[in-house]
Amino acid sequence: MRILGIDPGTATTGWAILDEKKGVMTPVAYGHISTSPGRPESERLFEIVCDLESIIEKYRPEEAAVEKLFFFKNKKTIIQVGQSRGALLLTLSKKNIRISEYTPLQVKQALTGYGKAEKKQIQLMVKNILKLKTVPKPDDTADALAIALCHLNSRKISRLTENFR
Repeated sequence: MRILGIDPGTATTGWAILDEKKGVMTPVAYGHISTSPGRPESERLFEIVCDLESIIEKYRPEEAAVEKLFFFKNKKTIIQVGQSRGALLLTLSKKNIRISEYTPLQVKQALTGYGKAEKKQIQLMVKNILKLKTVPKPDDTADALAIALCHLNSRKISRLTENFR
């Protein structure tokens, strides 16, 4: 199973490709898409979509896990992230990639067992689970890896519960 994890944003969108074979999770590639704050919103969204399409073409993920929006104190930020998320979800749908969405609480719970874990704890879990030498930077990239791991764990739990029915 090949999963694409996405941490949406307009300035920076984190992405990660993970493979899962026989319970072993392996990072294939990860990084981020950055856009220039000086460019119009529409151009920034177009750049995100074009870069995501290239990632999909190159790595051919079977499923995608995307972070859900949660409460933001800054209304401008939530609108921008919402626009980015919309563009990302539309692109994934057009490519016929099955989408699952997870809140930050679900991601934290899946990786640490504690829904209020600190960002550093999540980053260290990502590093340890995937046996990486360092914590991926920027934070959006580490978040995308965490979202992909959350999805793989969720799939594993779903398969286990199906076996008990």
